[in-house]
Formats: sequence, structure tokens, C-alpha cells
Amino acid sequence: MRTPGKWGRRRARRVLSAVGAVVASALLLGVLGFGYGTIPALGPALDPGRGAWTSASDGTPVTSNPLRVPGLIKPATISFTKEGMASISAGDDHDLFLALGYLHAKNRLSEMDLERRLGEGQLAQLGGPSDLASDEFELRLGLLRTAQNEWARTTGAARQAVLAYSQGVNDDIAQVRADGDWPAVFTLAGAYPKPWTPVDSLVIQGVLAQELDYTTAPLDYAILERSLGPANTMAWFPVVPANAWTPYDTGPYLKAPLTPVPADVASSAPAGQVTSVTAAISPAKAEATGRSGDSAAVAAAAGQLLDQLSQLPANQIHEYPDSNSWAVNGAAVNGGGAILGGDPHLPQTLPSVWYEVALSAPGYQAAGVSVPGVPGVLLGHNAHIAWSLTDTQDQATLYYAEQVRGDEYYWRGAWRTMTVARYTIPVRGGATVHLAVDITVHGPIMTQAGQRMAVDWMGNVPSDDLGALLGINQASDWAQFRAALAGWRAPTQNFTYADNDPVTGQPNGQTGNIGVYAAGYYPQVPGGCQPWLPMPGTGGCDISGVIPENAIPQVYDPPSHVVATANQRPVAADYPYYVGTSDDFYDPGYRAAYAYQTLGSARQLSAASIASLQSSLTDPLAAQIVPKLLAALGSANLTSSERSVVSSLSSWNYSMGADSTAATVWWTFWKDYLSEVFEPWWKAGHVPSGQDSDGLTVGPGVAPLDEDLQAWTLASPDNPAFRGPSGHGFADASAAMAAAFGQAVSHLSSSLGGAPSTWAWGRVHAREFPSVTGDNGLGYGPRPAGGDPFTEDAADGGMTATTGPSWRMVATLGAAGVSAEGVYPGGQSENPASPWYANLIPLWWDGQYLPVPAPGSAGDGAEWTLHG
Repeated sequence: MRTPGKWGRRRARRVLSAVGAVVASALLLGVLGFGYGTIPALGPALDPGRGAWTSASDGTPVTSNPLRVPGLIKPATISFTKEGMASISAGDDHDLFLALGYLHAKNRLSEMDLERRLGEGQLAQLGGPSDLASDEFELRLGLLRTAQNEWARTTGAARQAVLAYSQGVNDDIAQVRADGDWPAVFTLAGAYPKPWTPVDSLVIQGVLAQELDYTTAPLDYAILERSLGPANTMAWFPVVPANAWTPYDTGPYLKAPLTPVPADVASSAPAGQVTSVTAAISPAKAEATGRSGDSAAVAAAAGQLLDQLSQLPANQIHEYPDSNSWAVNGAAVNGGGAILGGDPHLPQTLPSVWYEVALSAPGYQAAGVSVPGVPGVLLGHNAHIAWSLTDTQDQATLYYAEQVRGDEYYWRGAWRTMTVARYTIPVRGGATVHLAVDITVHGPIMTQAGQRMAVDWMGNVPSDDLGALLGINQASDWAQFRAALAGWRAPTQNFTYADNDPVTGQPNGQTGNIGVYAAGYYPQVPGGCQPWLPMPGTGGCDISGVIPENAIPQVYDPPSHVVATANQRPVAADYPYYVGTSDDFYDPGYRAAYAYQTLGSARQLSAASIASLQSSLTDPLAAQIVPKLLAALGSANLTSSERSVVSSLSSWNYSMGADSTAATVWWTFWKDYLSEVFEPWWKAGHVPSGQDSDGLTVGPGVAPLDEDLQAWTLASPDNPAFRGPSGHGFADASAAMAAAFGQAVSHLSSSLGGAPSTWAWGRVHAREFPSVTGDNGLGYGPRPAGGDPFTEDAADGGMTATTGPSWRMVATLGAAGVSAEGVYPGGQSENPASPWYANLIPLWWDGQYLPVPAPGSAGDGAEWTLHG
């Protein structure tokens, strides 16, 4: 702080979250750390012990000071705890959000500036040609156009909040400019932030939506169908998962008419350049076929787009599902009331992706974690309710194969002129690039040769997400919470909820209601269309509407007194609407099932019970599969090493602890089991796995394949897939498991050596919180650690995991009020020289929490008094 004055190629790159506020910092600071073109390698200069950070005033401890912030109308205060948590108190909302913008900029200015550059296609101006692919992709996709369209529609409290917030950011920028006290990244790069605007904040919202909601499953399906054939593709990557899962919304379901939307609702066309054409042209003229005609051309276009995406920095599209959120009430809770727990499993970096803050003004009280660049609290509580978020299943990204000639495309019986958006991209050390983006009624054209592919992504629907967020912050009951989310379009999220209101129909004044509401746009297409594939752009498969608000996945005060969201499919197989397929980068449901089992079987739950579940290292899939493996090995002729391993597995409690030998064997076995069964098919079909390491490879974490093998092992051990494409593979699941077990023991003997008792999971598995600079001296780890992608305390991103619980929170709600505790692995400052850079990591690592400062409370550290 400045005082005044997956397991594959792309999965291994993951370093940032669903809210992703550090992605852009990684881009610039990575360039500074390693050098590029005319930029020298400045990593050593960023080292806090010997470089430029040590001379910057923002590395000194915070002290109490009066500060002049010109935009303030009345005085405000910012108090800090000793650990750096901030509480803002102001006389009205304007001053509250202005002070928040000022505080965010004091702590995370470089993070905020680079994040908006990411969304606005301006990274190459700093990083040079290596960032041009990102700039071109973002400008084609349209985050900037959508933010500009949203700002033109933003009114009321949300408009005033983001204007005040922007003024606060600019007050800090003006102070820094006057003092010449820029964060080191700007000084070293020789580039400085421009003034902050409301559009910048809306762009950051768009970046978050993209990271959580933009998916590529239809591109993978197009390639898989060409490689494996339609029958095998849909058998192994089905719409409804092959395994059993635990939905939180179990029905009965309402089948209501769709909410109509214009055909160009997500086109991202610049405001004023195109108008809705749905009413003017009869749908009867649309072509009725649900499949694109030339599958080879479509698959080639899919490969072309996947190749573009592979060149992007990490985490610009949605590739992983991990997050947990649970709520319990009534008889399940010791002393009554409700408890809510939330821990979004997102990439973990230094600095953190979150900024913890409490906000207090008359009529506005909220505390939790915020996103630098955006006003409000994203995850947290107020005096009446608490909430957390997890990703939910919704195929929000549709692809259309367009018929194009020149500057026209064919739609609903006629050739129509495409809208064109033009951009100029300055490139450091290179020539300026001029980009023209063609836009159809479906959205921007994303491929530039061969078959033209347009993307219809719900993140480009103008959405009042900021108004929804501010409404949630002020809601006091379920009805107000639901009403606030009415304007939320993307990213589609499970909003897990708890309150301290009286429970209807319960005696003795019982308090504490719980629920989940999965807000967002769920696009629907006509029957006969196949949205899991690129669809024809001629009109017959246009979006026909979205699921109505009263029919989207939701639950309120279930009889079980438990709700659990862990990215599982939220509804049962008889849900009457389409929400996506098993290949939409969502969780197989293991964590959700374990949470329901653990919470549902317990009584007298407390905050400590929820915290214990957040730290659980139990692998629920191992608990189902290992007994089958042991049975398959029962009569096998085993080596001494294999007998030792069997003994270890037989007594294992399925915990992926760092010191567990069985954990190492289990994970290696599961990887080899998947390979033994599916790799022969992939080789025979010549699947181009390199085009998408998340969707086209074979390995743990490819959810449909995990689900298939789980289901076949448990209930269909003679599935034809075991016999391979030649028919001479394995007789059944037992034979495949025995072969995979032998491979696993052989692999571990070769790689680790020694007795199996020494094959601890921590020898091959670690966690790391990398620095965004790439300098090892500024990161944390690697450190041997437990967990895997299937444990509640998830560890994802490879054998050195960089993704996991980025924020743990437990809120307790009762008649006496609402309180919370939380922690994230990092610190409030982005400056490595600050005492608040990494001070929270030891607490997080040991499963400890700190009280979340209550709105209006004074900290036990320094305090700033702000005046205009």
C-alpha cells in the first residue's frame, strides 16, 4: 500500500481467478520480469530485497494520517486492522464508493490498470507483439463494445456509484502523478495509467464474465465428431452425464414459456449501428436444419479458433469448475439460525485476486471481498443476509457457421450487410495494427479464413450486473435478494444465500432461511438444433428465448436443511430446459455429493463444522473406485511391491494428505486407468489433442471421461469401450483396472524409487502461489501439499497446483445478528515490499480464519481521515 506523499498444456498455465483481477498484471509484470524486445529483463529490479520496490513509499507500513481527497463531499474514514483489512465509513453512498475507489487504487492500481487494458485490447501497447493475439481476440469478442452499451443504459444508484468510484480512483492517480510516486511497474515500463472511467469498471465486469462463462465445448464436439464419430462422441460426452450426481434443485420443475429475447441480443454491435431485426423478419423463412452442412469445414474452423485461443494468456476463457458454497439451517445447526460457507476455488497468485473491505454509510452496510476496479462487495454479508457464489452449468456460448460473401451474410432468406467495428491497436516495438471486426446478428465473426464462425455469447448481453451487486449488498431478505438479481445476465452463477429472518411456519421464533438462486441468461434454441455443436447461421437455430426467472435452477429452505453447490449439474435429468452437456467444463459432482453426505448426516453443526469441511482432503471418487480395484486384484499374482501397495490401499481413509502413500498410488492409477481405456480410441481416431488440452485430451479432470469411467466401473463393467477399437482390448473393467494398477506401480517405482511406503503424495504434489512477475523470490512455494481436484479443499492446475480456495468464508446468522470469518492466501497490497503482501498465507495454510470486520467497526491498526 502507498502511504500519501489442468493438468494439460493450458491447464498448467492457470494462474488467475474467476474474478481474474490479476490476469493483466501477470502480462505486464511477466514482461518486466523476463524482458521483451526493447524492454529489459527487470525481474531482479522487482525483488523486494534488492530492487526498485524497496525505494517506493508504498512498501512502508501504513500510519494514521489525514488525507485530502478532492472528490469527497463530507469527511470519511478508512481504518485498518493490524493484518491490513480495511473498513470504510462515510456520510453517504457517494463518498463511500469514492473512498473505495481511492482505497483500491492505493493498493492495486497496477492490477486495475492492466485488467482494463486486457479487456479493452490495449496490452500490446505495453508488451509488444506477444500480446497482440490477446488484443485482437478481445476486440473481436467485444468486451469494450458491450461495456459502452451497458454504460449507455446504466441509470440510478448504479450510475452514481460507478461515477463516484471512478472519481476516487482518479483522485489517487492525480496524487500519484503530482508526487511522481508511481508504483514501480509503471516507472519501469515508462507507461502510466490514463484517467479511470465508468466504462473501465464495466469492462472489468466483462473480463470476469468471460473468465467464468466463455466456453469452447461446441468447438471440441465438432472435432471429436470428425475423429471419434458422432455415436462415440455422444456416448462418451453425453448431454446428461453418465454418472449419478446430486442436484440442489430436485424439482418438481415448472415448464413455462421462454422469455423472448431479440435475435441480436448478444451481438455486441456498437450502440446505434444495428437494431433488432427479429420482429421485422418472419422466422418461417429460416432454414430448419439443426446441423451445419460441411462438417469438415466446421471442424477446421473450430480448430482455427481453438488455435487462436491457445495463444491467449492464462484464464481468459472458462476452463475449470472449482468452487464450493454451502448453507445449513434449522435442526442441522447448533443453537438454531443459519450458517453459510463459501470458498471459490480459483487460481492463487501474489498479489491475491481479492481485496477485503467493510463498507458503511447510512442505508448501506456490507463486508467481505471486493474486486479491484468494481464498486461493492462481491462475496460477503450485511446485517441481515450472507451470500457466496459458485459457477453453475449453463452453455452461455453458442457458435454459428455463417454463410458469407464479401461483406454480407445469409440469414432468414436474404443476404444482409454485416456491421463493422474498426480499431487501431498500438504495438510497442512494432507497427500499428488496424483491425476490422465483422458482426452478424449472432455476434462477431471470430475466424478469418475458410468457414466463418460467429460467437453468440451471453456475456455480450448488456447486463445490469453492477446494479444487481449493489442491490444484493443492501438486501435484507430472500425477496429482495431475488429482486436484485433480476437484472443479472452473465456470468451465470449460483448465488448461495442465508439470512437471519424468522422461518415461516416454524415455532419458537426460529430464524435462518437458506437458498440458492442461479441467476443469468440460459439461451434456448428450437427443437432439432444441437447447441453442443456449431449451428447453421441461416436462422433456423437462432436463440428462441431464455429460461424464465421462475424456472431457472433454485431452491429455498429445503426440508433437508442443507444446500450445497460445488459446480455440479444443478438439476435432475427431467429438467425441461437445456443447460449444457457433460463437456461444459463443469464438475463431475464428487464434491457436492460429499458435502451433502457430510452435512446431511450431521446435526448440531457450527461454524467450525463448515470450516472443517472447507479443509477436507477426502477424495470421494477414490472412496467409490478403490474398493472395486481391490476386488479386481483379489486373485491376481502380485509382486512384493504390488502387495505392499495393496496393503496401503486397503487401510486407506481416502484422504489426499501430503504424507499419504495411498494417495499417490490412487492418483497415478486413475490417470493410467483413463489412459488404458480411452487412449486406443483417441489414437485410432487421430484426435488432435494438442488443439485443446482441456477438452480433447485424456486424463483426470476431463469431466465426461471421469464420469464415464466411474459409471462403467460401478454399474457397467462390460461396457464395449473396454474392448477398444480393435475389439481385442480388455474383457471388462476388472481387467483394465488390473493393467492400470500394474502400470501405476511401475511408473512410481521408476520415478520415485525405494519402498512404496516412501511414495508420499507430497513428494509429487505441491501447491504454489506464484508471483505475477515470474520472479521466484516474490512467490510462495512450491510446498508439498495435499488435495486434488476432487477434494473439497481442491488443488488444481497440475501436480504443482496453482488453483484452489482463493477465499474461505464462514458466516453465522442468528437473532443476535450476522458475523463472519474469512481468509485468503496473500495480502491486501500488491507491493512485495509491503508487510501486507503475503502475511495471510500462514493462516490460510493452517486452516485458520480472521474475523471479517463488521461494517462501521474500527480496526486495531492505523486510520486515515479523508476530507475534500
